[in-house]
Amino acid sequence: MGRWGYFDFFAPSIPRKTKGGIKAQSQRGTFGESWWAKRWIAVLESFNIGARLGRGRSYARSGQVLSVEIEKGQVKAKVQGSRPKPYEVSIHIKAITPSDWQKLARALSRQAIFTAKLLGGEMPQDIERVFKDEGLSVFPEKLKDLQTNCSCPDWSNPCKHIAAVYYLLGEEFDRDPFLIFKLRGMARDELLKILSLPAQKNIKEKVRPKPSPSREQGEMGLPSEPLTSEAADFWNGGSLPEDFWGEVQIPPVSAALVRRLGKFPFWRGEEFLLEAIEPIYSSAATQGMGVFLGEKNSPGHPQK
Repeated sequence: MGRWGYFDFFAPSIPRKTKGGIKAQSQRGTFGESWWAKRWIAVLESFNIGARLGRGRSYARSGQVLSVEIEKGQVKAKVQGSRPKPYEVSIHIKAITPSDWQKLARALSRQAIFTAKLLGGEMPQDIERVFKDEGLSVFPEKLKDLQTNCSCPDWSNPCKHIAAVYYLLGEEFDRDPFLIFKLRGMARDELLKILSLPAQKNIKEKVRPKPSPSREQGEMGLPSEPLTSEAADFWNGGSLPEDFWGEVQIPPVSAALVRRLGKFPFWRGEEFLLEAIEPIYSSAATQGMGVFLGEKNSPGHPQK
């Protein structure tokens, strides 16, 4: 029997059921839709950890991951296994130095398409070439660039608990590619700031003087007509013009703002956020229009 042979004697442990865990959006097939999310998953799968990959996918889809915190250069997570106390998972990624980020900013700023795509939530396909030209990489390339740890008794590293966190991160990168840079030591706001610095060197901002208040507005910019001294008129307000509200109609696209969020980060519900909230938006729009038009028999309007 080999050094680790006795581990094969035991059947795979059954994780405890959880409530409110983070469930993967993907319930079948591959994780991640974008090329950069798939590249991240490829790093995990290159470790050749065998069946633990499949169990990691199962953990990610069944909600065994209880929490995920993404910080600069590291990820901290809690994963519920077979024991009562959740396991502590940490993933540390070798950060790119500030001086190297400055070099990358100068290289990226030479082509506006890079900044434009990043602002649009997309990782430019050629960005890996820019990193490579500077002797760097977007994703960890060597095993020493990535350090993982889990408090579980499994001798394998990465284990299935680490794999589950990896898969959830891949889905989150689909929504926000800037998180990849954060793991490499550069937060979104900081990256956008240094990307804009090279362009600002040749731009002189001109400050326009504020227009002086007109005589009709008075010296302090206030209306020339004083407020009414009648208390009843003050509290009741005056009459509004007929076109005050403009054109009022039910929004053509329901839950438009929620749709702009994309896949909600680390969603914990049994159904997707948009699917759960869209019927509420549609119903509220119909009821609101009825109230606005003064329809007594509109849905939700109290009948006399």
